Amino acid sequence: MMSTSLKPVRGRAWLFGDNVDTDQIIQGRYLTLLDYSEMAKHAFEIPRPEFSRNVRKNDIVVAGNNFGGGSSREEAPRVLSQLGVGCVLAQSFARLFYRNAINIGLPVLMIPNVTHSVNDGMTLDVNIIKSAVIIKETGETLSGQPLSRMVLDILQAGGAVAWFRKVKESRK
Repeated sequence: MMSTSLKPVRGRAWLFGDNVDTDQIIQGRYLTLLDYSEMAKHAFEIPRPEFSRNVRKNDIVVAGNNFGGGSSREEAPRVLSQLGVGCVLAQSFARLFYRNAINIGLPVLMIPNVTHSVNDGMTLDVNIIKSAVIIKETGETLSGQPLSRMVLDILQAGGAVAWFRKVKESRK
């Protein structure tokens, strides 16, 4: 189903630690805004208040273990996508955040020990298909478990709804 390869992402790293939960990504009090562009202005408001003002298109969120734990709110990956985050790299993800990110088309890769090699502000080149990261400043290459063909197809389509529509159309 994947017609072209997912483009590599080059961006600046925003480093976070372990157990960053969805309430740290977007606090519950902003969920009533209903407009993702307004909601996104409050992403990481407590742990990194400068994030939403300074994040650039294709910047990369890098985190430790259990990224996205807590509630199952879909708004957490959506605000990151709204801000133009190119992908999220973590040592591990909470299951629901991982699935929600894929469902909305935000690439998420598990990269062992990524926080041991990446510092805040480093430039990263991420190959989504190969699950590989090159740190520009050091030349070090980090590898994770590649995503399944189906997950790549979903990401390529722009998320689960777009993928389903594409599948449905191809069966007509």
